Amino acid sequence: MSRSRTITITVKKKTGDAFDAILQLPPKMMPDAKFHDDGWWSFTGPHGKSKLKFNENKDLGILDHKYIDEESVWDVPMRVVSNGDYSEILITLNQPDELTDEQFNKRVDEIGEMVNNMKQIVESS
Repeated sequence: MSRSRTITITVKKKTGDAFDAILQLPPKMMPDAKFHDDGWWSFTGPHGKSKLKFNENKDLGILDHKYIDEESVWDVPMRVVSNGDYSEILITLNQPDELTDEQFNKRVDEIGEMVNNMKQIVESS
């Protein structure tokens, strides 16, 4: 069994609006992000050439995605849950087999910072 960490944030957006804003995040967070016909985003991330693909279901608030960079492959369950005029965003990070515990801990910290940036962009969009 691998280790996992769940990051939860609250955003000042209704669920559908938060969901749509998240799908439009890649070019706002990575200036060189390009969307391809096969549904993948490609960009340069903190760990080299990277790509991201959402497997979304708006009605259920599912924004699961696969993230691949030069060091690791992540299958990331992500949910957007309604909380009145706000939304709760839950992101579960399962440790990829190729990362050590120390590398995973460092990535979780990096992703935590990225999620705070994401929150600001989602709330301002």
